[in-house]
Amino acid sequence: MAKVLGVSRSGFYYWIDNRHKATQRDGARRTQKELEANGNKHDVKTIAASMKRQSLVAKAAHKFKCTTDSKHRLPVAPHLLE
Repeated sequence: MAKVLGVSRSGFYYWIDNRHKATQRDGARRTQKELEANGNKHDVKTIAASMKRQSLVAKAAHKFKCTTDSKHRLPVAPHLLE
């Protein structure tokens, strides 16, 4: 089946094991825009209330944090491949 679908075997078996677990990422506004694009009109408050009844919470994006300090005064290691 994995070969027919063009996916890796490990990814296919992961999907088999986790397909019934709910993965909600979008909030009420993004869900409304997606439904509207498919021709369904619903109010944001109705979607938010439905999500609350189902205990669905949007997954917040992590802010990018730059961890590189390129303006340091420490010695730089020699380039050994030169």
